[in-house]
Amino acid sequence: MSPNLDIRPIAGALGAEIHGIDLARDLTDDTVAAIRRAFLDHLVVFFRDQTLSPAQFMAFARCMGKPLEYPFVKGLDGFPEITAVVKRPDQTVAFGGNWHTDTTYFPEPPMATMLIARELPPSCGDTNYANQYLAYEALSDGMKSLLAGLRWVSRSDKAEASRTREDRTTAERTVLIADHPVVRTHPETGRKSLYVNLAHTAHFVGMTEEESMPLLRYLFQHQVRPEFTCRFRWAPGSVALWDNRCTLHAAINDYNGFRREMHRITLAGDVPV
Repeated sequence: MSPNLDIRPIAGALGAEIHGIDLARDLTDDTVAAIRRAFLDHLVVFFRDQTLSPAQFMAFARCMGKPLEYPFVKGLDGFPEITAVVKRPDQTVAFGGNWHTDTTYFPEPPMATMLIARELPPSCGDTNYANQYLAYEALSDGMKSLLAGLRWVSRSDKAEASRTREDRTTAERTVLIADHPVVRTHPETGRKSLYVNLAHTAHFVGMTEEESMPLLRYLFQHQVRPEFTCRFRWAPGSVALWDNRCTLHAAINDYNGFRREMHRITLAGDVPV
């Protein structure tokens, strides 16, 4: 029998906080199933006041899926799947500071991402999320018909993404490239979502960047309309778990002069269809 979770939605479009759970404890199968149900229902779920060592953070991640190593940043010592996402006081560029879903330049992009706040500025440094089910559903029938047969090319070196990794990667890297459907069907819910993103979408398959850009610009603006979004204010010990298959996210870079450190884990996914 599933436990009664204290689930508190934070916006109409997506996002909910789950209270009354200590993620450092061993979670029962029923509790894990209930968290996953909330994750599928709300697309991104948050947990407050969690005191988790790297080992405990990894243990929770393994309850949710299979942790992956990130290709561009070395993981923590002893925990290669945990990436430290750090902005120093002297830096002005924020990691992930534009709308995207994670590492779509893989043929099998991650199913989900987990983030825990370790050190934060006195205020600011929030993260925005956008519901891509709603973005798709709000399109006209004509636009849906046009997009149904299109695929897009994802590149790891697209400028909108690579510039947010400033000072975190070496200059010489193998460029990762994959292509995906513009409209994706979620493998668990069966719902369709808009599956392009500003950070990694370079062009449509079979088209040039110049030919692709007018439609892509429209989609990039449409998919982050305010009514599709929520905003989360972090505190030390906050944990987020979001569904990369049907959401976008963007870190807000409004805290220059302060240090912010988050630890991130991505969970293995499948081939988008």
